[in-house]
Amino acid sequence: MSRIVNVVLSGGVGSRLWPLSRKSRPKQYLPIFEGKTLFQKTVARNRLYADEILVVGNKDNYELTRKDMEGDNLGPYTELVEASPRNTAAAIAFSAFHCQEEDILFVTPSDHLISPGDAYEAAVKRAIALATEENIVTFGLKPSHPETGYGYIEALGEDVKEFHEKPGLERANYFFKNGGYLWNSGMFCFKAGVFLEELRKYETEIFDQAYAAYMLKKQIFLPQKESLQIPSLSVDYAVMERSKKIKVVSADFEWSDMGSFEAIYDYFKEMGHYLDGSGNMVIGTNTHIEFTGLTNTLLIFTNDAVLALKKENSQEVKEVFQRLENERPELVR
Repeated sequence: MSRIVNVVLSGGVGSRLWPLSRKSRPKQYLPIFEGKTLFQKTVARNRLYADEILVVGNKDNYELTRKDMEGDNLGPYTELVEASPRNTAAAIAFSAFHCQEEDILFVTPSDHLISPGDAYEAAVKRAIALATEENIVTFGLKPSHPETGYGYIEALGEDVKEFHEKPGLERANYFFKNGGYLWNSGMFCFKAGVFLEELRKYETEIFDQAYAAYMLKKQIFLPQKESLQIPSLSVDYAVMERSKKIKVVSADFEWSDMGSFEAIYDYFKEMGHYLDGSGNMVIGTNTHIEFTGLTNTLLIFTNDAVLALKKENSQEVKEVFQRLENERPELVR
């Protein structure tokens, strides 16, 4: 009998949430969500549907995973530790090699904020049912507004017509008004063996090199040299956009990838965080701050850096992070 394995992907850096998130503490480990981390919320939410939790992290954060699991009494789990991040296609391949062919993998990022409830349960159960029928399932969220920070899935019922990259505002407006487009959530469900068949078909080198690395792992640790031979490619490009076995579950549960300070702003506002009369927000200090001539501006304080930005410019923080990697690497570690 096949098991349901929640594969929790936890290798991201969260560069768009600098300076709160750093390489040493990515966004999924920030305890700013009602005192919990996004990682803890993910495991707690999905344990209801899974027989096993399998965390795929990396050598820089697996101890943070252990701390979160122990600190919130989240129970037993297994883990694989990547020596070098090689994107989601390889990470999921490692998890599939680790499981039995008939096991159903429910793959979720660890840094998404999702409201559990009936809508979420219905979507997960439908995805598992479709996966049992040899489909590769992705989750599409009904858009609540024209969003330029997400990819889109063009769908007809549960059939996927096409995947679309993150659009400009004009195209995002078209997607939103048309009604046949869903936000690409980055969540998936499939049998381990079915995924590996499709990966081997479309990206043979990733399959072969990932398998070679997996076979040389030491306990839970994957090898550095062999891992670096694996092409770095997202699962979307490697399999999802090419497979003929794709189905989509259209869902309307509350979801955010918490991938920008705009999302953090909206969440904190909903939680009752203080805003001044012009919509300005301060995070990270109790020092009294006054804003003049500014609206919807965030000030983010840490012990070694301060970031000021307009809410609508949140996607530009990644560029700041990338520049600091070269100019001031100590500020992103």
